[in-house]
Amino acid sequence: THVTVEVHPRNTTPQLLKKFSLGKVTKPLLSGMIVPCLFPAYPWDKSGLKSMTLDLQQFEKLDAYASKVSVKNSIEELVKVLLREARTDLEKVRAIWMWICHHIEYDVVGFHNKGQRSCEPKDVLRTGKSVCAGYAGLFQQMCSVAGVQCMKLSGYSKGYSYRRGQSFTGDSNHAWNAVYLDGRWHLLDSTWGSGSVNDSCSKFTFQYEEFYFLTHPALFINNHFPDNSNWQLLKPALTLKEFESNMLYNIQFYQLGMLAAHPETPIIQTVNGKATISIESRAPLLFMFKLQETEEHGLMTLKKNGMKLEIYPQKTGNLKLQVFAKPSKGSEDHYNEVLEYTLECSSVDKNMCFPKDLLQPVGPSWFTERKGFLRPSHPDPIIHTNDGRCSITFTLGKDISVLPSLHSDNTSLTEDMRRRHIMEIHRGNQIEFKIHLPHAGKFVLRIFAKKKSDPGSYNYIFSYLISCPNTEVKWPVFPVNYRNWAESYELLEPLAGLLPANRNVQFKLKLHSIAKAFVQGKDTSPLTLSKDGYWEGTCNTSGCTEVYVMVQENANLKFSYILKYEVDTQ
Repeated sequence: THVTVEVHPRNTTPQLLKKFSLGKVTKPLLSGMIVPCLFPAYPWDKSGLKSMTLDLQQFEKLDAYASKVSVKNSIEELVKVLLREARTDLEKVRAIWMWICHHIEYDVVGFHNKGQRSCEPKDVLRTGKSVCAGYAGLFQQMCSVAGVQCMKLSGYSKGYSYRRGQSFTGDSNHAWNAVYLDGRWHLLDSTWGSGSVNDSCSKFTFQYEEFYFLTHPALFINNHFPDNSNWQLLKPALTLKEFESNMLYNIQFYQLGMLAAHPETPIIQTVNGKATISIESRAPLLFMFKLQETEEHGLMTLKKNGMKLEIYPQKTGNLKLQVFAKPSKGSEDHYNEVLEYTLECSSVDKNMCFPKDLLQPVGPSWFTERKGFLRPSHPDPIIHTNDGRCSITFTLGKDISVLPSLHSDNTSLTEDMRRRHIMEIHRGNQIEFKIHLPHAGKFVLRIFAKKKSDPGSYNYIFSYLISCPNTEVKWPVFPVNYRNWAESYELLEPLAGLLPANRNVQFKLKLHSIAKAFVQGKDTSPLTLSKDGYWEGTCNTSGCTEVYVMVQENANLKFSYILKYEVDTQ
């Protein structure tokens, strides 16, 4: 056995340790003085979650074999059987890892009562249970027998019982391992790789977690802070204060392809009643949020590589903000919680109180493009209008049927009447929404869609927030359009669904593939086709309460009603 020991003053930079072979004894002579082989720079290039390039498929046969090995009479015999299918140091470490993660359960009784637990490797093997120190000690001993260099590390962890923003003092609360492979040290945590405990730490559930095998140090430091900062395997190393204040990312955050979140601290102070959170991801994801268990008081916009969330709490105090995510493709309906913040709100911006019917996400995005809404005229989620009118256009994908709706907290209008404040116009593959607001305030334009060939219901796509401060705004509804109103038809005038009494009213429409068109009040007046392709004419509103527009597609068919106006009799 050949052992090399380097002893350095605590604050000096150590020389790089050369790889050395170890027998069965791996305990350092002076605790904390044996230092790891540091990398000159070990940044995370965001390409993967591991500290070395792995093809997990290459382990399928080995994993299946190692997890089923049932030898428990001695550590030496167990390792001997495991190594029958392992040749390289990496395969040896993988086999040991896989066996421990599937055969050692967390000792929930021993966790609460130190007198009833043992962390000696032989006892852990015999009983099949232990706490983190037992996991790490057994892992180290098995690696020693296998001839792989391994260190048992201790430090602070953000695991069971951790609370956001807490400080760490006193003795370490967790143990894990470092293994030396291909000229570098790598980190792993077999305790967390084996499963999890419930909130009261009274029940353990085996649930294999790949994430903690050779985790990249830049990710491992998120919830593991070693007593010896050299074992962070980072340059520069984090301070304990930075570790305490940094955001805790859970496994799903990384497994779903997210790379970073801003702010990076779990506690956020609002500024002028506002807080902004953003997430950077490797691929498009779908998100949702909850502020105090509701999806209110926020604007969430999807980005191709993440999302942006602006929160405007409507009450002061400490508020819980949760962010959830799921893949953008596939049939997965469940959102996984990926972040949790505490908002410290000292003031409220009442001007940013949103209607309760505001659904997320808001504004156009890669998701709306995927659903067939291309080249939006308004890329921002908020539309400001002073005269109470706006026009929104998209290029629409093929075979898409659209259903818009308008909502406000401060209106007594029925859903049908609110819908009549939206006019839908199709020009080839372009769609336009003309919106005339009934009064001032904040409105939500919800957009639903489905395939025309799909007999099912419409699905929510996104929303716009429309804001109008002008209290003099009072636009009437658009006319009622009947089912015979073809998608290619377009109304130019009159747009108001309420016509003045005792007036000659000019009509102008673009109608395709019809033989005749009429306007019917007290009398029936024909519309004539002009040279520029519009059907035009006038109708007198005297002596009637309703006015209809009718068309005849050919001489052999009856007239069909396509529009209905009401006449203002007051």
